[in-house]
Amino acid sequence: VPPGTYRVTRTLRISPKQNIVHQSGIFGMGARIVSDIRDGSNVIDVDSRSTFRYLLIQGLDIFGSGEDGHGIRLACAGNKNYLYNFCLRDLVVHRCGKNGAQLIGNVFEGQIANCYFRNNRGHGASFHHEVGGKGILSAVRVIGGVFGENGIHGAAMLDGCYDVSFHGAYFLLNKRYGLVAENGCTLLSSCGFENNHEGADGFPRGDAGIWLQGFGTLVGCTAYSMFKQRNLIRAVLAGRLVLVGCSGSGDAKAAEAGLAQLRGDPRSSATAIGCSGAVRGEGGFEVLEIGNATDGIGLRAGGDWQSRNLMQLGDHRLWVDRQGRLRIKRGKPESDTDGNPVGLT
Repeated sequence: VPPGTYRVTRTLRISPKQNIVHQSGIFGMGARIVSDIRDGSNVIDVDSRSTFRYLLIQGLDIFGSGEDGHGIRLACAGNKNYLYNFCLRDLVVHRCGKNGAQLIGNVFEGQIANCYFRNNRGHGASFHHEVGGKGILSAVRVIGGVFGENGIHGAAMLDGCYDVSFHGAYFLLNKRYGLVAENGCTLLSSCGFENNHEGADGFPRGDAGIWLQGFGTLVGCTAYSMFKQRNLIRAVLAGRLVLVGCSGSGDAKAAEAGLAQLRGDPRSSATAIGCSGAVRGEGGFEVLEIGNATDGIGLRAGGDWQSRNLMQLGDHRLWVDRQGRLRIKRGKPESDTDGNPVGLT
């Protein structure tokens, strides 16, 4: 598609019934697709009913009508058809009536690179397992790009989906969260979250850049706020959360913004290594912190005998009893007064 402006009044549909195992797709050269679709239909709709590999959609500026559906939809129902080894690259998708992009079903082993999803009425992009079906979305990598100023979340991982990773992406000024991960997230690295929750009524009613349930790993991610974003991440954990070299801060109306607000069930754990920003646990949830620059912490472990993060030296565990005395025991303590006091009493 050569440079120029192209008006579309109907969905551009790709739905192969035969297997495609060579590169195909829409190869733009900076073309602008202006949607005049007014019935809620998608602008570009890819529905695999076969084995569909090497799909490439690149080099387009998709300008929605606001009354259309998703800017780009990739879908594959069931587990006997496949849509994989795809790439969405160098795209701008904005002002669509629903999401900038929706990926749903048996869609896997693909990339979204250098794409900008902005000012869409729904999410910037959403990722889903097939609802009520067998299509599993997995191994999707998002590299660079921006999810900004969207009407709901910047990006949303829904319907059990969790195997999407984000590298160097930026999430800003969305009406709600920058990223929602309802069932966990494989990895976020070098991602930024800035001034999300534009729809909130002030900082006290704002929330974190990321809302996560389950598990996750964040490396080198940052959050900054001057308005309503309160933390980098708020999470309810059922597994392990690891933060390495992450930061959360704010100025002006968001001067109290921090790093994380966490809670979880007894099986879960959270570790923050070399991070900066306040970490808050809810309901007695404890975070193992190593080298928190904000609070000047070298190491913060659990202090109660029942803590999941007790300090352990060899086979011996240490805790602080109710009298404020440091105690030690070889093996797991059975009560607050188990073991022996350390030093003079």
